[in-house]
Amino acid sequence: MSTGPAVRRGPSIVVAGGGTAGHIEPALALADAVVRRRPDARITALGTERGLDTALIPARGYPLELIPPVPMPRKPSGDLLRLPVRVREAVMRVREVLDRVEADVVVGFGGYVALPAYLGARGRVPVVVHEANARAGLANKVGARFAELVAVAVGGSGLPGEQVVGMPLRRSITGLDRRALRAQARQWFGLPPHGPVLLVFGGSQGARTLNEAVAAALPRLLGAGIAVLHAHGRNGTPAPPARGYVATPYIERMDLAYAAADAVLGRCGMTTVAEITAVGLPAVYVPLPHGNGEQALNAAPVVAAGGGLLVDDAELTGERAAAELVPLLTDPGRLAAMGRAARSSGHADAADRLAHLVLDIAGHPGPPPGQDLWRADTRPRRTGPDPWLQS
Repeated sequence: MSTGPAVRRGPSIVVAGGGTAGHIEPALALADAVVRRRPDARITALGTERGLDTALIPARGYPLELIPPVPMPRKPSGDLLRLPVRVREAVMRVREVLDRVEADVVVGFGGYVALPAYLGARGRVPVVVHEANARAGLANKVGARFAELVAVAVGGSGLPGEQVVGMPLRRSITGLDRRALRAQARQWFGLPPHGPVLLVFGGSQGARTLNEAVAAALPRLLGAGIAVLHAHGRNGTPAPPARGYVATPYIERMDLAYAAADAVLGRCGMTTVAEITAVGLPAVYVPLPHGNGEQALNAAPVVAAGGGLLVDDAELTGERAAAELVPLLTDPGRLAAMGRAARSSGHADAADRLAHLVLDIAGHPGPPPGQDLWRADTRPRRTGPDPWLQS
């Protein structure tokens, strides 16, 4: 007796964004958005035992599949000679996972986990690349050459066929009602209930330039009635204790920190810029002086829109910090205008937009009620020569 056609389980999405929080968080934000849109979706995260993968991914409720780490040696060494073997082992492990979970699409966010994921999926499973920074990293440059979709947080990455979608963020940030949480947030941190508040943070390890500038500018800030919430980092040094100054090594509840604040002094990694613009906060951005200059490029669209100011790391003294921040935080009209400009320059809906695109590639973003799920294994695959093999 026929029982009718078998109905395939929900779409299987594999995300590869391990290593640092900057790679993991957007991958998990996408996963959350996919599940909101398609509760039957199956999410699998690729990672290694290095970095934050084993701490962050299972805590969010997603299965983690470990692959062998593939460190990229910076200098000639024995590790460099063993690199092809390690890449091959990692790629084979990726392919085992993709086959077992019946992957419909692989979404990579750069980093050392993404490269084996791209190579393992090539020619087998559609690839989606998301680049967070204004300048693409090596893994995404490779993946973009055979990806079906190249999504970027900001334009000008140099990747072929880039589509600007923004940076996927947690719902606790994109759905934040700062006004409604303001009183609770200030009470949480022990900040004054009234008057402007400056939020300062420079990453989990802290930023010496920011810490020293805040310490030097603190008398002028406090004298102008500006309270300061300062995350100085686990290895950083806070300013001396003072009334209206709250120092902490690390902020667990960034949603409450944003709700308590009226402006931000911080670095401009893409996640930071995306979160600050999503919640509509003015900011003085101080790019990290190392790397290839991508942090300044990350903040450039916000600054151009009037939602932020850019100060070189070498120029951020206590005097300069006070000169920029005191007039801003004591002018409610300017704060409001810059906040609106910041929000308009961001992409708070990035996770949902990317989820829609990924699910479309995987099969179908959401079938009508009563209709069988579209069988992704019948979707036409890309044909013709592999551009990666042509180079």
